[in-house]
Amino acid sequence: MTELKQNFPAKDWLEAELADTLDEDYELEMSEPALSMEIAKIYKSAHPPSIDRMQYFRDLITLQSELIKLQSWVAYHRKKLVVIFEGRDSAGKGGVIKRITQRLNPRICRVVALPAPTEREKSQWYFQRYVPHLPAGGEIVLFDRSWYNRSGVERVMGFAQPDQVEEFFRDVPEFERMLVRSGITVVKYWFSITDEEQQMRFLMRIHDPMKQWKLSPMDLQSRVRWEQYTKAKEETFARTNIPEAPWFIVEGNDKKRARLNCIDHLLKQLPYEEVPHEEITLPERVFNPEYERQVLPRELYVPEKY
Repeated sequence: MTELKQNFPAKDWLEAELADTLDEDYELEMSEPALSMEIAKIYKSAHPPSIDRMQYFRDLITLQSELIKLQSWVAYHRKKLVVIFEGRDSAGKGGVIKRITQRLNPRICRVVALPAPTEREKSQWYFQRYVPHLPAGGEIVLFDRSWYNRSGVERVMGFAQPDQVEEFFRDVPEFERMLVRSGITVVKYWFSITDEEQQMRFLMRIHDPMKQWKLSPMDLQSRVRWEQYTKAKEETFARTNIPEAPWFIVEGNDKKRARLNCIDHLLKQLPYEEVPHEEITLPERVFNPEYERQVLPRELYVPEKY
């Protein structure tokens, strides 16, 4: 291990990770078809220069290395962490979640994005279908949308009756206090973008065949009902922003800054620190001189096209 560290110092590791991340980013960009000239022109004029690309990736990798420390601390001390991601459609929740989980162990940190409730689930206690996904000791759960569907999309789209919404507002503060009393840390983020920015992002998705799947009928309705969603958000904040689980708003117009700001803020919500690690050594391979490797049929192999 020591020899490897000497031959591959920290700076070289950072540069290697940076190069790999840049390759992935270039691959994503090259896979996206060109937008129409008019949309591209409007988008560029509406957005001031963002963070320098190289600086962004350096900061992101640094924050991701801290997330690994957080993960180790959670696992070592058997902590339980829930992070809720809510907000406007296309505000960047998915991008932040992807960057948080990118280098973490999926057995420790997992994402929960529940589909629409079944008929059976609709007859249950509202929070019941979320409870099985809560973390055990040593786990992190990221909710990509959560029980706040009741005060958001279900309310605005008429899937929940006014008395059900009112019951939710009465119950959710105590529900979250129960989670906190049980030892779960609850962190809630609301991603906010302007009306104009959401419209631009929807137009970009419409003109990008590789992103059209992100536009559901519910997403399109969020454009029509922008003001209704705003009123729903305002009442949600007013009635569920409790000391035990406060809301934090992430400004999402600049995707890169939103990702960095959110991850940095999340790290500051927990008193994580370095935890003991056993020294890892690579064991010697067991060699049997009498063993002969079998020749497998060629049809079992994936063809080498590239």
